[in-house]
Amino acid sequence: MTLFHFTGIKGSGMSSLAQILHDSSYEVQGSDVEKYFFTEDPLHDRKIPIYPFDEKNIKPGMTVIAGNAFPDSHPEILKAKELGVEVIRYHKFLGTYMKQFTSIGVTGTHGKTSTTGLLAHVLSGSSPTSYLIGDGTGRGVENSEFFVFEACEYKRHFLAYEPDYAIMTNIDFDHPDYFKDLSDVMDAFGEMALKVKKGIIACGDDPHLQHIQANVPVVYYGFDDHNDFLARNIVKTESGSSFDVYVRNEFYYTFTVPQPGDHAILNALGVIALCHYEGIPVEVVRERLSNFHGVKRRFTVMESFGKVIIDDYAHHPTEIRVTLESARQKYPNKDIIAIFQPHTFTRTAALLSQFAESLSKADYVYLCDIFSSARENSGTLTIQELINEVPHAKHLDIHHIDMLDAHGEAIYLFMGAGDIQKYLNAFKSHTEQEETA
Repeated sequence: MTLFHFTGIKGSGMSSLAQILHDSSYEVQGSDVEKYFFTEDPLHDRKIPIYPFDEKNIKPGMTVIAGNAFPDSHPEILKAKELGVEVIRYHKFLGTYMKQFTSIGVTGTHGKTSTTGLLAHVLSGSSPTSYLIGDGTGRGVENSEFFVFEACEYKRHFLAYEPDYAIMTNIDFDHPDYFKDLSDVMDAFGEMALKVKKGIIACGDDPHLQHIQANVPVVYYGFDDHNDFLARNIVKTESGSSFDVYVRNEFYYTFTVPQPGDHAILNALGVIALCHYEGIPVEVVRERLSNFHGVKRRFTVMESFGKVIIDDYAHHPTEIRVTLESARQKYPNKDIIAIFQPHTFTRTAALLSQFAESLSKADYVYLCDIFSSARENSGTLTIQELINEVPHAKHLDIHHIDMLDAHGEAIYLFMGAGDIQKYLNAFKSHTEQEETA
């Protein structure tokens, strides 16, 4: 049997795919940097070997799946070519793998991961379902009918996929290191739509998605009256939201989601529409929506000695705004403390004023140094330029995490796509020390 070696196995999609292949009885190993990432936890749980990057990891007879963050000049990829070992890029492999299932790709600038996780959870209550979620979670299930996966638009990688269905959550300008402008992003989604084989479920409240052209039916969901799947009579509480769904203006069912925020309702509507299209029993959908606990690093709430701490992946102004709105719904009488680490210099520079506007919705703002990623490890911009744009914002150094003590029993919202968790963990350790002092 083929041995699959993942170059960059700790990547969120790579980790998920490695788990799927392992669960499907393939032999899997991988390599990456030695730095810890939360995406490696399920790999360790499955006892999948992880080695430091080294050309000696590459042996004749294996198949190398290469992460998209690593160039063809990477030593392992060069060694594979030297030995005549097959090298397949992650998105190319995934595009071929999904053809054996009824495949459902979840795409959009924001909300992909949460919606993918929710859809996988709901469908798993009805039929065997394999899934790849962008939080580093994957599962391969024997005799799966459905394959649910997150389809990322970065560098147009999602054009390698030809899914049966696509759920499209929204279109916004992001990844300025690759996309020229919003029009370029819209072109990419337009190309992707033409690759869908059975149907598209799109958020009709997003003005850009209303212009999507496809060779298959497009079903719209949202809050506005023109949508095919419409949420009405919404009741929001600290424990989530309930709402009635109307299908083409006829009452369908009442649903409840435990996650706060309008975006949680929209994510659920997209899932409800897909399940309606595929004939999934509504009672299954209702029950699974109500007991979904979310995905990793998306409004993950924890407590540490009386302090409420939230870990969230938000790294775009739109995501920050939505996350803050969710925190307001769940904790209406508490101060919201935003601790944010920008991800990539190009995104921070291109969206500087939008970041400032979103962050200003918090009661207090602390900003960490810009994260240097494998994709982009340097830039001329500094965090001070964003601090200057946000009223009363302060710079947070990990060695002075006690600055946060001034806010007492507030809600501490840590946001970012880099290593913001090291700040979160430092704060948790600090609260423990304060409690035992």
